[in-house]
Amino acid sequence: MSIAIQKTLSLLLLIGIGFFLKSKLSKEEHKKGLKIIILNIALPAIIFVALLKIDIQPDLLFLPVLALVFNLVMLGVSKYVLPLYGIDNDSPTMRTLMMLLPSLAPGLSCFPFLVEYLGDEALAMGALADIGNKVFVLILTYLLAMSWYYKANKSVNHSGNQKIKGLLLSMLNEPINMVMIVAIILLSFGFTLESLPLFLSEAIIQMKNLMTPLILIFIGVAAVLKWDQLKMIVALLSFRSGITFIISGLLVMLVPMPNEAAVLLAVVFPQSACSFWPYAHMSAVSGMEKLDKKAAHEETFDMGLGLNILAVSLPFSTLVILGVFSSGSYFANPYHILLGGATLMVLAAIPVVVQLVKKTHVSYELSEEESE
Repeated sequence: MSIAIQKTLSLLLLIGIGFFLKSKLSKEEHKKGLKIIILNIALPAIIFVALLKIDIQPDLLFLPVLALVFNLVMLGVSKYVLPLYGIDNDSPTMRTLMMLLPSLAPGLSCFPFLVEYLGDEALAMGALADIGNKVFVLILTYLLAMSWYYKANKSVNHSGNQKIKGLLLSMLNEPINMVMIVAIILLSFGFTLESLPLFLSEAIIQMKNLMTPLILIFIGVAAVLKWDQLKMIVALLSFRSGITFIISGLLVMLVPMPNEAAVLLAVVFPQSACSFWPYAHMSAVSGMEKLDKKAAHEETFDMGLGLNILAVSLPFSTLVILGVFSSGSYFANPYHILLGGATLMVLAAIPVVVQLVKKTHVSYELSEEESE
């Protein structure tokens, strides 16, 4: 058995342990506690160590821009392609999908596998790319949500400047971003991990080692499969994954990549799960609508759909990323990446085609009855 498959099985075993611990950690505060430890201790520590271990070149600063461009491209693709999948324009479902599908949450779904399969340098590049994604999920999706809210509720005063300032401050105060700023400052003065006092570097490394087991157990605990909506959500996530593979394949074909690790990073980073931040903005809008007596009859977002997408997105993205890494060098070939994307797009279209055939059959039967 290959080393890659054995590594994948060991990671899946940790996810399975989390799944069996679900009953022990059923309360929401238990899951929240795990997530707080991951996002505020383990993940910042592992990113700090990764950044201090490599020599960051100025040409890597294009990564945040590239990630932001990807978010915007996915937003445009969602707007024009989702109607082909039976989603009505200007509907709560459409707006919810346009908020969530272009967003990324690499901290919970991608970074653990980057460090396990590709090493610290790939993780550091992924962390830099995530800055652009953070701009999208923290600021641009908030502006988009508020724009839709004001469009539906024209009587509401447009006073969102204070909230935008708050979001910018929260972005700066987020532990991951604070750690990245500190690490970049230390690197600019020539410091490395070995330059730090031993007690400090050892403590950081110990916190870093918590990352992979904790996050995989969290995935197992947080996985929620609601079979009633599972088919539709999986089809939508397959569409998202397929489009993402195609974008990654075109990027690998057009942009020279220094090594295979960079190619795999370009493939798996955009496959990250949907971010929670757009859902938080949607929740804020939903709360405003409940308080506003003059709100439109139709809600701006479908909150139930959004929550279910988040619940399924994490295990879905985990399986896709594990599949890429477990395949060895297969996805280092851009044509294989494009083939994977096309396959997922076809699979995502099957439920829509089946539904269209059923509607056509019903319409044909009704016309036959009328003709008789």
